[in-house]
Amino acid sequence: MSYHKRVEDLLIELSADRKGLTEKDAIARTGQYGFNVLDSRDRPTPLSIFFRQFLNPLVYILVVAASIKAYVKGPFDALVIVGVLLFMAIIGFIQEMRAESAMASLLKLAAPKAKVLRDGAVKIIETRAIVPGDVIVLEAGDKVAADARILELSSLKVNESSLTGESLPVDKKIEVLLQNTPLAERKNMVFMGTSVAYGRGLALVIETGMKTEIGRIAGAVRNIHKEKTSLQKSIDSLGHSLIWVVLGACLILVALGLWKGMDRTEVFMMAVAAAVAAIPESLPAVVTIVLALGMQRMARYNAIIRKLMAVETLGSTTVICSDKTGTLTLNQMTVRRIYTDGQWTDVGGQGYDTAGEFIREGKSFAATKDPSLRQVIRTALLCNDAFLTKGEKGPDILGDPTEGALVVMAAKAGMDRKSAEELSPRLNEIPFQSEKQYMATLHHDSGRQVVRLKGSLEKILPMAGFYLDKGVIQPLTTEIRQQFLASADQMAHQAMRVLAMAYMEDAPEESAFTEGSFSGHLVLAGLCGMIDPHRAEAKRSIALCHGGGIKVIMATGDNKVTASAIAKAIGLEDGEVLTGRDLEGMNDADLERRVEGVSVFARIEPLHKLRIVNAFKSRGHVVAMTGDGVNDAPALEAADIGIAMGITGTDVAKEASDMVLADDNFASIVTAVEEGRAIFNRLRNVLLFMLTTCFGELLVLLLSVFFIGHAALIPLQILWINLVTGALMAIPLGLEPRVGDELKYPPRSSRVGLLFPGMVLRVLFLSSMLGVGSFLVFAWAYRHYEIHEARTMAFCAIVIFEWLVAFNARSDQHTIFRLGFFKNRPLFLAVMMGVMLQMIVIYVPFLHDPFDTVALKPWEWGIALLPGLAIFLIETLRKLIVPTLFHYKKWTA
Repeated sequence: MSYHKRVEDLLIELSADRKGLTEKDAIARTGQYGFNVLDSRDRPTPLSIFFRQFLNPLVYILVVAASIKAYVKGPFDALVIVGVLLFMAIIGFIQEMRAESAMASLLKLAAPKAKVLRDGAVKIIETRAIVPGDVIVLEAGDKVAADARILELSSLKVNESSLTGESLPVDKKIEVLLQNTPLAERKNMVFMGTSVAYGRGLALVIETGMKTEIGRIAGAVRNIHKEKTSLQKSIDSLGHSLIWVVLGACLILVALGLWKGMDRTEVFMMAVAAAVAAIPESLPAVVTIVLALGMQRMARYNAIIRKLMAVETLGSTTVICSDKTGTLTLNQMTVRRIYTDGQWTDVGGQGYDTAGEFIREGKSFAATKDPSLRQVIRTALLCNDAFLTKGEKGPDILGDPTEGALVVMAAKAGMDRKSAEELSPRLNEIPFQSEKQYMATLHHDSGRQVVRLKGSLEKILPMAGFYLDKGVIQPLTTEIRQQFLASADQMAHQAMRVLAMAYMEDAPEESAFTEGSFSGHLVLAGLCGMIDPHRAEAKRSIALCHGGGIKVIMATGDNKVTASAIAKAIGLEDGEVLTGRDLEGMNDADLERRVEGVSVFARIEPLHKLRIVNAFKSRGHVVAMTGDGVNDAPALEAADIGIAMGITGTDVAKEASDMVLADDNFASIVTAVEEGRAIFNRLRNVLLFMLTTCFGELLVLLLSVFFIGHAALIPLQILWINLVTGALMAIPLGLEPRVGDELKYPPRSSRVGLLFPGMVLRVLFLSSMLGVGSFLVFAWAYRHYEIHEARTMAFCAIVIFEWLVAFNARSDQHTIFRLGFFKNRPLFLAVMMGVMLQMIVIYVPFLHDPFDTVALKPWEWGIALLPGLAIFLIETLRKLIVPTLFHYKKWTA
């Protein structure tokens, strides 16, 4: 390890530089050291996925049965059964490979990023591309991307609990340590997987991937079992319950067959085939595949799901508590007005474009020639961690958008941060934290130590004893304080965020730079008013939420007036506005009583969010909460759906979240909720179809054996039905497009699962129609034709019925004409493939004997069509007359 070596020696060993590597060198080192990734749990190979399709006790029984059939009747029938099993395995293999591909693409989308020095500039890259010798930039909220030796630091504290178990953040230092220093005491190192709690720094990457400390641990836990979600567990439980129901029905079928004098081998084969076809052993896999494909679809709408549980919960969300900046707004802060010397200065320009003029009383002027304005701009530039960069579409910001707006403002005045810091280098700092609501920096300036602050006026005003008047420092009187407060209030009423700029010259040279070093001695230089326009789509998305029974709350650090102005612009003006101070004056019981009537929380701190989440949850709500900072993590963890920002969010926030917004846009949250509801509907559709076909096929067999003494289907026909309907239709049903009315209904109760009384009744109704209708076709044909023709007609009747049920299962209240026949293209193509395969079995002569089929005449097809056509017409009329008859809201209200 490197903690006991000098930094200079390490730089020589790694052929590295404090300014970082070049891109060319980094690429070469990737070939030498490999990617900076931990070996993940072994992913299944395509071959293992294929053979997994046969790992089913029922398949083993069927193979034994095929062997018996080969012994009794010859190999041809047995080979056909094996061929059908092989075809079903291929279908399952294709579906699972598709799900694996979906999950792989999601992992790629969620790839973590890190800031490094490359080619002498700060760049954001995927952490997997980091190599030994890189210099990484560390800031509060960052996840450390590799094991690294600290080069520079400023009040750097790192949370290493995930590695060492130490609960408190560790103060870091640069000094060389003794050899054999324990891991928890290596304070000149940062380790992969830990997170920066405070301050900032630069560090030289020493080890990556599996050679890191956490990589060694990962090697020992690669194959820990992954916990299933509650939905998957309930599906497993349902599947096990159905196994016993189906096996019970099969035992009755065996007893009836023997009682009616049927051949024992045929009875055994029929029961095994019925069990294989009727037991929905693939249901858990189908649910997982539908969830995975749904997650992939969400990713296209910029909502990256990190946990499967989130998909289940999204459809039940009743409250969305959203940050304002970047989520409800564009996150392109622009300084519009500056207040100094009792007068206003307007600033021109848009977004991050550095073109813009300073205008006072309708005339442009050079801002740097005004002493007070120059101090405001200088403070805004030096007390700042953002950089102005060249993006693909013009000037861009690397860092916080609020700080970026100040850097852009300075650029409009002809000042840049690099030049300013050369003249006034930073000695120390107090980083911005939501609780403090200010940032302070200490600089060496012309032989003096100068303190510079920016932050909320409410926080800085009590620490100021003076103000700047036309370049002259004057005592800050009560009257002047009121003028500053009135000016800030005026800008706030225009939905501007107001930052105060203050400084202190001749600061005492103290070893510790704390608030006590300058409190009471600050010179208030002026105010900057900036605005972040709300997103055009935010108002529409909020209206959609209200229509869908979802309450939207805005949580912001802005003051009450600014927050109210923005809330009104986006359609949140109906509720009460509470501030962080109001929250601190309430106990939890008071907050729970009032929270339902609140639409905006202003001037809140991250820990207030936790109380807000808990208050809503205590009233039975399912809460989605957004966050981007380190201190948002507790609220994100506590929320039912924690949503981190993909652009501005810290690694810690993303780690605590269930979902990451790739575009930081509120509209993407609403789309994700809508898609979450649609996914749950798709799962219900799949379950309805599988249960209907399961019980319907069993019923027709029971009725035919009991009343006629012959099975309506032979074992191979049963397996074939399972192939051309069940195996082909289930996944396409799970790909049903959104109807468009998902947000026109209140959220689903979290207590209501996939199955509910109305759905059970619908399953019983449809499966009874399938069983009775197909039996009547068989009974009529048996009276008029030979058994082979009767079975063929019943065989086709069941297949047609299930195809039409698949179309009807797409919605429990909308007709196929409302949905569109061809809108679900995968389902339509699956039915067409099923029709083609069915025609082959009916009309290819050499398949007649193993499948016990005959070529049907056109009018015989008409009879086979009757049960399916009847249910299609009945369901269509039912959806037109009483569309909500089986809807979950009718049965769970």
